[in-house]
Amino acid sequence: MALGKEWFTEVCEEHGSAFSLKVKQKLHEEQTEFQKIEVYDTTQFGKLMIIDGFTMVSTRDNFLYHEMMSHPVLYTHPAPNRVLIIGGGDCGTLKEVLKHPEVKLAQQVEIDERVTRLSEQYFPELCDSNNDPRAALHFVDGLKWVKDAEAGYYDVIIIDSTDPIGPAEGLFNEAFYRDCRKALGENGILVQQSESPLYHVKLIKAMRDAMGKAGFEQFRTLDFPQPLYPSGWWSATMASKQGVLDHFREEESQNKSFATLYYSSERHKVSMVEVPLLAAVLD
Repeated sequence: MALGKEWFTEVCEEHGSAFSLKVKQKLHEEQTEFQKIEVYDTTQFGKLMIIDGFTMVSTRDNFLYHEMMSHPVLYTHPAPNRVLIIGGGDCGTLKEVLKHPEVKLAQQVEIDERVTRLSEQYFPELCDSNNDPRAALHFVDGLKWVKDAEAGYYDVIIIDSTDPIGPAEGLFNEAFYRDCRKALGENGILVQQSESPLYHVKLIKAMRDAMGKAGFEQFRTLDFPQPLYPSGWWSATMASKQGVLDHFREEESQNKSFATLYYSSERHKVSMVEVPLLAAVLD
């Protein structure tokens, strides 16, 4: 990370690239028990949250990530009544999940409560559903939560984590995926943000290998644009206990009662076709 007089820059040294946003002012900075959080006001991307020097969420482009982390998996599962979100402290994914009337319970388990409280202050539009009676916010360790979960309790688990470092490091291994599989019902689906398909193919392959060793049977890595993150191209990887990833409630997606800015039934079908760059490595 580098900060000039008017710019915030995140440098991706390993891949020889960087992303910069022009900053008007720093709004907040604190060191929590878990990580350093900063919030900036930018000239073109609205508010910007930084955690440990890495871009996390901005007002302008967060809809891309939040919509693609939630709607594809929820319209793939035949009946997603109970949803668990690990991480997701900015509450944007929770908001999108609760747009689905079939969801009866959405539990969000975020280890650092300050991420949510600062989001309520600086990104209130992402926190509109925090008081929905179907929402339950828990500020505890997601690893332990999943390990202690009742077998078969959840229909969908969404792992909306930071990069696989620091508090999120344990969310990218076989033991965690095995606990997730146990906590999922018969048609259960796990989806996890899986970094850049341009920069992090080795990580995506390692994730899918670990998911397979944990007992998941079917995988799909979907991609979408995300200007804020390294390379501007991001992904999420789905894993199912059974072969349900080819199931798509297309008619319900087409006739959804809520608006989206990026996700659509057409986008859903396209995103579920893995790009050749990934397919060649992952097969």
